[in-house]
Amino acid sequence: MTEAYVALEGGHVLEGRGRADGTARGEIVFTTAYTGYEESLTDPSYEEQILTFSYPLIGNYGVREERFEDDRIHPRAAIAKEFTDEIVDWFEREGIPAVDHLDTRDVVTDIRDGGAMKCGIAVGEDVTEEDALEQLEACKAMSDHTEIGAQVSVDEPEVHGEDNDGETVALIDCGAKGSIISSLLERDATVHVLPYDADVSAVAAVDPDLLFVSNGPGDPVNFEGAITLVEEFVEDTPVAGICLGQQIVAEALGGSTEKMTFGHRGVNQPVLDLESGQVVMTTQNHGYTVADPGEHLEVTQINVNDDTPEGIDGVEYDVITRQYHPEANPGPHDTLDFFDDVLAMASGRADSQAVPADD
Repeated sequence: MTEAYVALEGGHVLEGRGRADGTARGEIVFTTAYTGYEESLTDPSYEEQILTFSYPLIGNYGVREERFEDDRIHPRAAIAKEFTDEIVDWFEREGIPAVDHLDTRDVVTDIRDGGAMKCGIAVGEDVTEEDALEQLEACKAMSDHTEIGAQVSVDEPEVHGEDNDGETVALIDCGAKGSIISSLLERDATVHVLPYDADVSAVAAVDPDLLFVSNGPGDPVNFEGAITLVEEFVEDTPVAGICLGQQIVAEALGGSTEKMTFGHRGVNQPVLDLESGQVVMTTQNHGYTVADPGEHLEVTQINVNDDTPEGIDGVEYDVITRQYHPEANPGPHDTLDFFDDVLAMASGRADSQAVPADD
């Protein structure tokens, strides 16, 4: 059996079975999702993290590229009770260390009790506990990854759906999942995907009907460029955001954010809409949350488990954001109308900008 060691912040070292060799370090987190491992592993929001699956068997329905949210695996390493050989082959092709034959109930309990924490992993025939501890020692706190956006964003602008007849969307790519773009394209939008650090002139050149800030990894305060864009455009252009995007919008409009103890990651998070009283199930993946929306935003939806903000609307501005992922695949489809709502908001802007025809 290949040796595998998982060193947790505080010095606790776990031993498991090595499935894919290598060393890694990152913030260890867990997901309660029982399906969707392909989507989770290719979600850019897991950049610089080590992903623990609480569901015991991962890989039981294979690996298909059409399910990917991005073109590569983003967690630095993966942990499960048991991985199938097919998913291990995928890890090996991408150079992602993988460990199984651990009691992931204990790992999840450690994270719930101690919070998402630094972690070091070493897998291979000749590795030792010291190798994992060296990785742990070199691990940075998530907030210290100040340029994490550059690791997950497009380098140059991209345009999708140029022949569509709907609204024009400037999507600020802070680590956008492919399903966000697909959801907008399915509704006839033209989507201009801009880098996370795009400047005001780049957005102005698009002249969007909607400024959309995507999901992504890390601390929202480190996305200064995206914060500036919201500040500059919110008075004249509708703004939407998902996950990290909600946090960035709050930071831009006088609110504040904070790190959660262990975050929300899974496909069964209940959300209460405060106006309708309806509870919907949602898919989530985030470690930060809005602590205070500020005076320009109001909380419209909350998490049933801990009352954290899940939906935020503008008070005097056209703003709609969600902390969860309405577009999640797989996952509940209760909230897909989010995209209809934000594009309807954008349509109002497009109509107001239309030039009247000559008599």
